[in-house]
Amino acid sequence: MRIYLATVIAVTFCCPGVADAQEVPVVALARPAAPEHALASGTEVFVKLNQELSSKRVKEGEMFGLTVSNDVMLGQYVVIPKGSLAMGEVTWRTGRAVFGKSGKMEIELRYVDLNGRRIPINGKFRQEGEGSTVAAVGAVVLAAPLLFITGKSARIPEGRELKGYTSEAIPVALPAGATIEAAPVQASAPASSTP
Repeated sequence: MRIYLATVIAVTFCCPGVADAQEVPVVALARPAAPEHALASGTEVFVKLNQELSSKRVKEGEMFGLTVSNDVMLGQYVVIPKGSLAMGEVTWRTGRAVFGKSGKMEIELRYVDLNGRRIPINGKFRQEGEGSTVAAVGAVVLAAPLLFITGKSARIPEGRELKGYTSEAIPVALPAGATIEAAPVQASAPASSTP
C-alpha cells in the first residue's frame, strides 16, 4: 500500500498533466436570451393625483401618490396596467406672501411601482396661486398700512391628470410565440392639383 501511495504522489508531482486529466471539465451554461421587445423610452404614461397638493401644506422633498389612469400598451399587450401606483415629489415651493404674492410649487413624476419594480418616469409641472398684487398696491396707495393682502396658495386638486414619460426603455418578455402587431399605416390622400 505504501508503494502504491508513493507512486501516486510521485506521478502527481512529476507529471502534472496526468493529474489534470482526472478533473471534471467546466460546463458552459447558455446565457438567458435578452427580451426581444421593449417599451420605448419616452412612452406616454398618464397618472392622476391621489390627493390635493397645496403650497400651504407640502414641503420640498415630500413624496406624494399617483395612480396610472390608462393602460400603457406595447402593441396589444398591457405593460403598465391602469391602477398601478406611482410616486412624485415636490421639488420646489414658496408660500404665499404679503402684497399679493401667490404661493408657487413645482412637482416631478418619479416612478411607477410595477409589482415591486420601479419603472422610472419623468414629467415636471409648476403651479401658481392667484395673486392679488393690484389690490395690495391699491391698499398701500390708499394709506392703509395695517391692511395686509396676501395671494393664494398654489393648489393642484386631487384627481388632476398629468402626463409623464418613461425615462428609459423597459424590456418586455412576451408569452412564447407571441408577436406584436404593427399599427396599420394609413395612406394619405393625394393632394389635388388645381391650375
